Amino acid sequence: MNATVKPKVFPLPSSLGVLPGTERAQAAYPYYMQFTKEDDERFWFYNSMHFPEPMCLFDTITAEACYCALGSANTRVYCLPTTLGIDSRIMNGRYYIGGNAVTDPAEIARRVKEFEQRASFYYANWERLFAQWKDKMMGLIRETEALPKIALPDLEPIEHVYAGRGIAENHYVLETYQKTLEGYFRMWHYHFELLLLGYGAYLTFFDFCKKAFPEITDQTVARMVAGIEADIFRPDDELRRLAKLAIELGIDGEFRQGASPEETIQSMERRGEPGRAWLAELAISRDPWFNINVGDGFYHYHRSWNDDLSMPFAALPGYIANLRAGETLERPIHKLMAERKQLIEAYRELLGTDEDRAAYDQMIELAHRVFPYVEGHKFYCEHWYTNLFFNKIREFGALVAKHDFFPEPDDVFQLTHYEVEAALIDLMTSWSNGSPPRGPAHWPEIVRERKAAIAEWSKHPTPPALGPVPDVIDDPAIVMLWGITRENLDAWLTAGSQADSNEIHGFAASNGVVEGVARVVRSVQEMDRVRKGDILVCPVTNPTWSPLFQRIAAAVSDIGGSMSHAAIVAREFGMPAVVGTGTATQRIRDGQRIRVDGGRGIVTILD
Repeated sequence: MNATVKPKVFPLPSSLGVLPGTERAQAAYPYYMQFTKEDDERFWFYNSMHFPEPMCLFDTITAEACYCALGSANTRVYCLPTTLGIDSRIMNGRYYIGGNAVTDPAEIARRVKEFEQRASFYYANWERLFAQWKDKMMGLIRETEALPKIALPDLEPIEHVYAGRGIAENHYVLETYQKTLEGYFRMWHYHFELLLLGYGAYLTFFDFCKKAFPEITDQTVARMVAGIEADIFRPDDELRRLAKLAIELGIDGEFRQGASPEETIQSMERRGEPGRAWLAELAISRDPWFNINVGDGFYHYHRSWNDDLSMPFAALPGYIANLRAGETLERPIHKLMAERKQLIEAYRELLGTDEDRAAYDQMIELAHRVFPYVEGHKFYCEHWYTNLFFNKIREFGALVAKHDFFPEPDDVFQLTHYEVEAALIDLMTSWSNGSPPRGPAHWPEIVRERKAAIAEWSKHPTPPALGPVPDVIDDPAIVMLWGITRENLDAWLTAGSQADSNEIHGFAASNGVVEGVARVVRSVQEMDRVRKGDILVCPVTNPTWSPLFQRIAAAVSDIGGSMSHAAIVAREFGMPAVVGTGTATQRIRDGQRIRVDGGRGIVTILD
């Protein structure tokens, strides 16, 4: 008698359950973020690439605004033929997402026609629209910087009365808050205006190569667009420039590991003209290039380098030491460009017809034109603007904290953006009618409870995916960005049964073989543990980890595909990398010796 083969399935959303003692905190997330019984029938995966830590209530606005804009671009603006938007849910502070595919052939055909005319316009006018995009983003940044500082004075200034303004100061608290939120939602629409088309151009070329050259690897195709110049690399470029300048001015001895930024700046001031010259160049670098967060920009506590100089100043002694040792700090961009030219020409020779060669030339030319945006937009959107947004929210937090709604301004991030508006209206009403606000009696205990919930959720792992495993993963963006394939999902399902194996498989992101000590880093707070020659093992990397790539010998990540940031940066620095392993941070112990084979996508635990 044949046994019934059970379909492969991850834990169902309904089986997770809220961690005991955190039920009220979980219930505080908006109703549209909560799992329902119907969600058990769908596949979901944990978006640890963008949200690797449990999210405070306010920070979820990033996912709301992001997926609202992403869905609009996919579904309504460009009409991507086979995919719509993304649904998202949150459980124990962890964000899960699931895609909405288009499967009806007639609807796909209808959307193909729409997509072709919409996308072709952008591709034909890319340079003009990209310049226009930068103008819009800079305009939004300046508009948000110009929002008024909020205050509730004891009395309305007499000049407002004499001017006949007719509107009291408390109204502008609400108006400024709503403008702040509107700007953030608008930014995410700008974010996706060009991004999906940038990926689309690469994906078209990728698909052509896979069909024309069946044996070609994902990494080889990716290397054909390596050697890019993008603004997201500028902050690290500025650090390297400042390190060189310190040596040229003869003040490099003032940069010591462990010294605080304040101590280093004071030592520069004592060094006279050379120190003042270096500090003047630091000021030039800071505006705008230090408007980059220490994380990926999605959490309020991922502060910018301008807010906290600790991270860039911690990188400077290492850069200076490398220069003293005769090492180059430059990305091997000319080598990468020469390699990509050689690859492009070699594969072009394999094409059999003039028609195929013409199509190949057109697609790779377009990919090179649009691809710098794919990484470059991050500086303006996820970093500069998002940090500006969170700092503006801190001003509202300071206002209500001043009136004893909670102890610290940053406690405002324990509220949803709806609750923040309610707290502000409470304070506005109190100011206007002379009665005490009700917030001081309402919010402190709730804030303490939610902080405790975040701390508890952080102690517990969460499944990498939920629900039934799809037969195929046909969304190339999910494969290339998150590294989620049917093969990877099968590996995740059997990870527990393969615990004795010394091999971990993932995406071959960047060529090379290296052995070394594993340094397991789960957050930016742990980066100072990484020593020169270590192999970085992490859930995911982000652009501000670029200084770390000067210290490490290779990189391994849990999440990510061939076009994830970890993969792109590893190729730009010419170091081996394996991404999308699913379980590397769980199976590799800090300090173990491992081997990384970036060409085969295999990590071997050696002891």
